[in-house]
Amino acid sequence: MRPTKPILGLVASAAIILGSSAALAKTLDTVVSFTVLADVVKNVGGDHVRVKSFVPPNGDPHDYEPTPDDAKALKAADLTFVSGNGLETWFERLVKASGYEGKPIVASVGIETHTMEEDGATVDDPHVWNSVPNVEIWVANIETALAAADPEYAADFAANAARYSQALKDADAYARARIDAVPAAQRKVLTSHDAFGYFGREYGVTFLSPLGLSTETEASAADVARLIDQIKREQVKVYFFENSNDPRLVQQIAGATGAQPGGELYPEALSPADGPAPTYIDMFRHNVDLIATAIAK
Repeated sequence: MRPTKPILGLVASAAIILGSSAALAKTLDTVVSFTVLADVVKNVGGDHVRVKSFVPPNGDPHDYEPTPDDAKALKAADLTFVSGNGLETWFERLVKASGYEGKPIVASVGIETHTMEEDGATVDDPHVWNSVPNVEIWVANIETALAAADPEYAADFAANAARYSQALKDADAYARARIDAVPAAQRKVLTSHDAFGYFGREYGVTFLSPLGLSTETEASAADVARLIDQIKREQVKVYFFENSNDPRLVQQIAGATGAQPGGELYPEALSPADGPAPTYIDMFRHNVDLIATAIAK
């Protein structure tokens, strides 16, 4: 028996609606300034986002040089995420080169930043992700932005965000348990630059470094001499390399103070997939383990 015309009309209407929904339910092409933030966006977006990080694994997000391919990707993107607070000083150049007319989503909005003096100016510390509670604020901002861009999958974004937030809370508790077990007087280390201010404030570790908040700064001979005196005075026993920075200066200072190597930290760039820090949570736990092990000795 053949369907009547009204039924055929309903079938046709349903097909049009389903086809329209399928067309609207596209995967969001998302570009992100650097690998740490890109991983968090992937976790919240899940299968509904394609994520490209401009800065590659082991890359320095402070002094990155954008490429023509980056300009094309930015121009074509549905969404763009940056961390903000002066981290991505190169992003404005990329916007001009690409002709991008959108407005990037600043993931760090709402985070209570702390400031430092650098070259005579007061600047925000951009390394907010080295405190897990700050990354939970990232997650909320990312979920809001993705849901606004693709409301059809808002429930999926919310579920992903809740699941990932719980993993973050577990990582935060892990850090506190490991570091709280070490006497406070021993929680002092030397690193290449001031990337761990939020980690230090959140988990009670003192970090000394020859360079400022950006790896683009240079330490004067007087600054290095003062740091060497401070390390000796405070009996700092361990130093760390950083995966995205030149280790020579910190090695020089360690040689003058007797500090011993504690390994390689990942302060602002993930490792490649086969490395020890391919995701943000892997990176954070790796840093916690190295620091806690070193200061406990």
